[in-house]
Amino acid sequence: MLFYRAALDLSPASRRYVAGLVRAHRRRIGSRWRALPSERQALLVLVHLRRNETFPALAAAFGVGLATAHRYVTEVIELLAALAPDLRTAMRIAARKAFVILDGTLVPIDRLTGADDRRFYSGKHRRHGVNIQFLTDPHGRLIWASATSPGSTHDLTAARVHGIINALTGRAIACYADKAYIGAGGAIGTPYRRPKGGKLSKRKKLFNRHHAKIRALGEQGAATLKRWHILRHARCSPARLTPIVQAILALHHHTN
Repeated sequence: MLFYRAALDLSPASRRYVAGLVRAHRRRIGSRWRALPSERQALLVLVHLRRNETFPALAAAFGVGLATAHRYVTEVIELLAALAPDLRTAMRIAARKAFVILDGTLVPIDRLTGADDRRFYSGKHRRHGVNIQFLTDPHGRLIWASATSPGSTHDLTAARVHGIINALTGRAIACYADKAYIGAGGAIGTPYRRPKGGKLSKRKKLFNRHHAKIRALGEQGAATLKRWHILRHARCSPARLTPIVQAILALHHHTN
């Protein structure tokens, strides 16, 4: 536990924030005794998210049972996920920006068996995972992240399913996106596609270079999410990843 306090690359304010949520929740439900005080439960959960530490390792490091470690993590993730900004809130933030950047990222997961195996396999990335759509501001700062979709879901399809295209277009919020979103229409600006057997004009090539330079800043959004190692390679069920992403989004907004 002492090692984690020294090595966890999060501000003390983040740990205090999560500990405060835990204390408030315990008072709300009338919990009189726990195996760990609020501060240590907060630390346990942050270690799990930031370092992708396994439940057996967490249980051993914090001196609790395996079931307790799992319950503590699930409890705090639910508390945090409830505080994450929804798409409507994200649109209010985005409306104050000159433009936003839309992109998607794949969170790798362990290979599945059975019917779900094909759904979660991304041909683009050649691995199993879940698709996350996200929005950043013009400086690449993360605004919002979606619920997860199976890895086989195309970015444009995922964006439509989550309502991002309609939300941006309805508010006339200018948006940069890569070629995966060609055909989105509305407020979504994408690069020109080279015609079959032909070439782009100089004007269109210049536009694409300018577009790519701006859009590249949005990749910082994926980097922000994947600073949390649990999103670099998730060992849990894909069903757990949406609340995990939302919990991380809530932490990001609290500390930035």
